[in-house]
Amino acid sequence: MVINDIEFKLKDGRSALLRSPKDEDVQGMLDYLYISAGETDFILRYPEECNKYTPESEKDFFDHTNESENDAMIVCLVDGKVAGNCQISWSNGIKTRHRASVAIALLSEYWNQGIGTRMFQEMIHIAENNSEILQIELDFIEGNSRARALYEKMGFRITGVRPNAIRLKDGTLLSEYSMIREIKR
Repeated sequence: MVINDIEFKLKDGRSALLRSPKDEDVQGMLDYLYISAGETDFILRYPEECNKYTPESEKDFFDHTNESENDAMIVCLVDGKVAGNCQISWSNGIKTRHRASVAIALLSEYWNQGIGTRMFQEMIHIAENNSEILQIELDFIEGNSRARALYEKMGFRITGVRPNAIRLKDGTLLSEYSMIREIKR
């Protein structure tokens, strides 16, 4: 699904652009994936795990997502740099097509600028405009209070916990929390 360009102002006054990923974003997205993986333990990969992403695989992923009826991805660009992304997807399966899944990440230098809120507003808008979708689901890792605050602000509530779902390199075990936001019609 293609998302049209959405321009908005960050809290610090800079302009940001939200849109579907394009071929010209491939290298910026690869850089972003690597950097974001090293900035926090709350992303489900380490930087060295990003070597599986290639320009070809990223372009294929962009093409698949943009052509899909069940996936949408937003890239946020600030001064031409990939600052973050957000994705929503859902199934065509009869028993599960009422459930959409959403994920988000931002480079730390862009935290507290309103990007996460704006991307989530767009994901919620997509879900609300699909009569099949009744709820949006996501997961977050124990200790990620910033993400939890954003999700709760956007109307999500905790529905479950997976104890010890994440194991860091140092052996620390962290729980993963599941949240949903029901679509009100």
